[in-house]
Amino acid sequence: MTDTNAKVAVVTGASQGIGAATVAAYRKLGWSVVATSRGITPSDDPGVLAVPGDITDPSVGPRVIEAGLREFGRIDTLVNNAGIFVAKPFTAYDGSDFRSMIDINLGGFFAITQPAVEAMLAGEGGHVVTITTSLTDHANSSLASALASLTKGGLNSATKALAIEYATRGVRFNAVSPGVISTPMHPAETHDFLKALHPVGRMGAVSDITDAILFLENAPFVTGEILHVDGGQSAGH
Repeated sequence: MTDTNAKVAVVTGASQGIGAATVAAYRKLGWSVVATSRGITPSDDPGVLAVPGDITDPSVGPRVIEAGLREFGRIDTLVNNAGIFVAKPFTAYDGSDFRSMIDINLGGFFAITQPAVEAMLAGEGGHVVTITTSLTDHANSSLASALASLTKGGLNSATKALAIEYATRGVRFNAVSPGVISTPMHPAETHDFLKALHPVGRMGAVSDITDAILFLENAPFVTGEILHVDGGQSAGH
């Protein structure tokens, strides 16, 4: 066991991009971190416990939380970062697209959030932050993405419902709703198109999202919030 006085964050989709940056951001705060993804590798940092697993497997979420409790003794925050975004015309989606987005975006959320909340209730309370998408509030004719809205919009609604359900029990629920964030998953030839989707004329940086997560972490009077970090997308275009 390591120091159980340090707070503990669990981060899904933690091997790259926003997830890896979130792990680093919580470590800078002095927190211990449970980092999970399919391709996660062991960390040399004793404050980071890497737990490999496919979040679509219903057994993985509980196993990640159990591993965190065993290693660090508590769970204080869960960042639901793992997700999939498939942009297609509605009639071009197939059954595989549908199942993947349901299993990852919704099934993964359910499987890990439920045991995380149980651990928080048994401890000192906690915080759940879920990464969604600004397109749920601001559909864009240039980017057909109905299944993203179906699943991520459900997460926004669940965030509000859970915030109210647990408002008096010490567990907060918030979401960060990004625009397009500049990560290696977006090829350079798509950047001009993606920049133009935002009123500010650029894509977001990974640090924009980690800063938003930490803002919510340090805002104990904020719960049920869908925090748009989208270069003005949700305001209009």
